Amino acid sequence: MHIILGATGHVGSALAEALLAKGQPVTVITRQAAKTEALRKKGAKVAVVDVFDIAAFRRVLAGGKRLFLLNPPAAPSTDTAAEERRSLRSILRAVEGADLEKIVAESAYGAQPGERIGDLGVLYEMEQALAAQPVPTAVIRAAYYMSNWDLSLQTAQQQGVVHTMYPVDFALPMVAPRDLGQFAARLMEGPAKDSGPHHVEGPEAYTSADVAEAFALALNKPVRAVQTPRSQWEHAFKAMGFSDAGAASYAAMTRVTLEKKYEVENPERGRVSLREYIAALVRRNTG
Repeated sequence: MHIILGATGHVGSALAEALLAKGQPVTVITRQAAKTEALRKKGAKVAVVDVFDIAAFRRVLAGGKRLFLLNPPAAPSTDTAAEERRSLRSILRAVEGADLEKIVAESAYGAQPGERIGDLGVLYEMEQALAAQPVPTAVIRAAYYMSNWDLSLQTAQQQGVVHTMYPVDFALPMVAPRDLGQFAARLMEGPAKDSGPHHVEGPEAYTSADVAEAFALALNKPVRAVQTPRSQWEHAFKAMGFSDAGAASYAAMTRVTLEKKYEVENPERGRVSLREYIAALVRRNTG
């Protein structure tokens, strides 16, 4: 049995669908059963569990052998880094003593030691903790999610603008959730021992200008990328609903992304291009 933590998100749901399509047994963990109804109809078993309920989480783990671990993102209105560390500690406690034969964990490019740098510090701590425990673990370090641009559809449609905190010509490795899900499925089905971490990105790097062009093609209207000045980053995050602490943390993560090079030798490459991803996003949301 494959157990998937984070199955209501873009990557976890893509993984669940990939495994179910192969006839693999899957249990998805969620706090809200309604969000996994589509997966249930495809054959997934649904376990309604809060990750902070360690005893209940352990009971679910007892029913499977392989775990996909994606630390749930904290609500933006909270101190996001502190909350994600709290959930990570709870997950790791539940895993202790579980009779698992393999863990596949979702991390990110740029995972590194640090406080309040978005989720980068938390993900680094997760990688280190998993390396120190006995269950064989494969770590996926994902490039920037193409799905992070989903919220830009509204401004692209209504204003012909994609807002970005990066220079519009700054190229960044990006990857589609479907590609991550399919790669994770390969790891979930593969040998227990693994030589990771595995860096996964799309066919090429893309800029914010490329994102705007992809929206322009999909919407058949002019769309341009507009950079938010550094002095306005925290204000912009707060306007999205982030707390003061969360806004400062995500602004720091943005600075780290700009200032450090994430050039990986021989990454795993997905097939979905940015234009394909944005075109599918527009089709799903505009009919």
